[in-house]
Amino acid sequence: MSEENIITENNEPEQVQYTDDNIRHLSDMEHVRTRPGMYIGRLGDGALPEDGIYVLLKEVIDNSIDEFKMKAGERIEIQVKDSLCVSVRDYGRGIPQGKLIEAVSVLNTGGKYDSKAFKKSVGLNGVGIKAVNALSRHFEVQSFRDGVVRKATFECGILTSDVTEDTQDENGTYIFFEPDPTLFLNYRFHSDIVETMLRNYTYLNTGLAIMYNGRRILSRHGLKDLLNDTMTNDGIYPIIHLKGEDIEIAFTHANQYGEEYHSFVNGQHTTQGGTHQSAFKEHIAKTIKDFYGKNFEYGDIRNGLVAAIALNVEEPMFESQTKIKLGSLTMTPNGGVSINKYVGDFVKTEVDNYLHKNSDVAEVMLQKIQESERERKAMAGVTKLARERAKKANLHNRKLRDCRIHFSDVKNDRKEQSSIFITEGDSASGSITKSRDVNTQAVFSLRGKPLNSFGLTKKVVYENEEFNLLQAALDIEEGLETLRYNKVIVATDADVDGMHIRLLIITFFLQFFPELVKKGHVYVLQTPLFRVRNRRTKIKNKKALEDNKKSDFITRYCYSEEERQKAIAELGPDPEITRFKGLGEISPDEFANFIGPDMRLEQVTLHKTDQVQKLLEYYMGKNTLERQNFIIENLVIEEDLPEEDVYE
Repeated sequence: MSEENIITENNEPEQVQYTDDNIRHLSDMEHVRTRPGMYIGRLGDGALPEDGIYVLLKEVIDNSIDEFKMKAGERIEIQVKDSLCVSVRDYGRGIPQGKLIEAVSVLNTGGKYDSKAFKKSVGLNGVGIKAVNALSRHFEVQSFRDGVVRKATFECGILTSDVTEDTQDENGTYIFFEPDPTLFLNYRFHSDIVETMLRNYTYLNTGLAIMYNGRRILSRHGLKDLLNDTMTNDGIYPIIHLKGEDIEIAFTHANQYGEEYHSFVNGQHTTQGGTHQSAFKEHIAKTIKDFYGKNFEYGDIRNGLVAAIALNVEEPMFESQTKIKLGSLTMTPNGGVSINKYVGDFVKTEVDNYLHKNSDVAEVMLQKIQESERERKAMAGVTKLARERAKKANLHNRKLRDCRIHFSDVKNDRKEQSSIFITEGDSASGSITKSRDVNTQAVFSLRGKPLNSFGLTKKVVYENEEFNLLQAALDIEEGLETLRYNKVIVATDADVDGMHIRLLIITFFLQFFPELVKKGHVYVLQTPLFRVRNRRTKIKNKKALEDNKKSDFITRYCYSEEERQKAIAELGPDPEITRFKGLGEISPDEFANFIGPDMRLEQVTLHKTDQVQKLLEYYMGKNTLERQNFIIENLVIEEDLPEEDVYE
């Protein structure tokens, strides 16, 4: 065995022995707790849909959904208590009681290796529920089968009790889990994120009733309901909804730019698409092109398309344990028909038939495609010049300070961490640049306020230098498949001008790249309004004195007036209070605290009820008098601040 050198405090190398004692064996539960990222991706605090606590919930629900798919149990009851712990009760067959403990605590153990019992399941690797157990402070499983219930409880994956007794309850499985707060720091389940997840389950399993905290969630029309519930712009023709044995699609065109897709495999929301979504995109365009017999470009056909596809595949292969992108090439694990051909044959037959039978829809669709074609041709010359200008601009030295890892780096484990800060001014971009993680954080610097793009055509994206270079930096001209950063973060000052810039950037995305927002890639950086600090010698609060013992000062960064008052009470008397008026006033050393692992981000989201076009028209349109009256009627004049609230 080899030995390695380490450097001591005296800068002298010391030999470290590498012996049998260094070799450890971790139990299944220990391994999950030691390497949670291998099993659930990121940890997080629950603020974002991809955070680990939702992966835990999904793994539990997936098992109940598989029971429904096997025609065992038509309802699931889910309770989230105090936003901290979850119970899931289904009325399926119940986990076989003789193997109950192994089924929830031993990796690579489960009933889904038997394709006869679970033909088209999501969870096939015997990991999911074990990860939930291992990463929970408290975990309980109950299996009800034929008048007998076996109950087992665990603490951090360690079995603490195992009881079997008679029962009058219906067959099925009950799972309770409370995520371990030492792993998921300051976590909370957010009801809107949970409800979106549950609604997706019902869209894909018509007839399934989910009771969520006493409220019933049900879908009768599958993917058609999904589009009706989520589209933020009205469709220009009724949603086309088609179903086959293992495939379901729904689509329409809306008066918006770009393309928007929702894709699923065996009930799993594949947020990053995969082979099934790529096949649908290819064949929907080809089928429509062939139907009209015209030489349309695929981009013109798909411009404004809003679509959903759900596919059932035997033993699907995903690109990671979180199952957000399908990698399977065939419908069955042993080969057979390819996914591309299966989807293509269905789309070709069913969509072509529909358009022949519904000439009114076909006519409206044709007008939309021709409109997109005319607009593209009208700006063809501008587009070419803009692309050349973007190349000559030398983004890496002029506007963009890039990072090393990108979202489009398919095989990079850290691609999810890639982000870009869009900021304004040299001082702000300079502070962020000096304090960022150069591996995963890029910075794009705006020059002044961007143009209000509401009501303009996409031609402005190429004519306006700022928008053209921003589009090139993100690499989204042809869609999100090549998006270079997972998080697009708007970082502006917390004042009126900063808010205006923020709105202008978000308007640009909503107007021309709405899917960037709808797919959850756009965020707003929250930076502190105040810094409150005091010398240790003046602080009596023992808990506060434990913080950063190496410093003469104890500092609190406050994001609201409430946090400022709390910090003053904790660090008084006479603390030094600084009001940050702009990002450029925050030193790079301090900025590192605000864009690190504990960075505060507010996700920009869209819902059906937001009525985006009306919202943009009101706030960003030309109805100046109406806005003026609104401001006058809702203006609140604050009283002068007392002397103690004047900040240095």
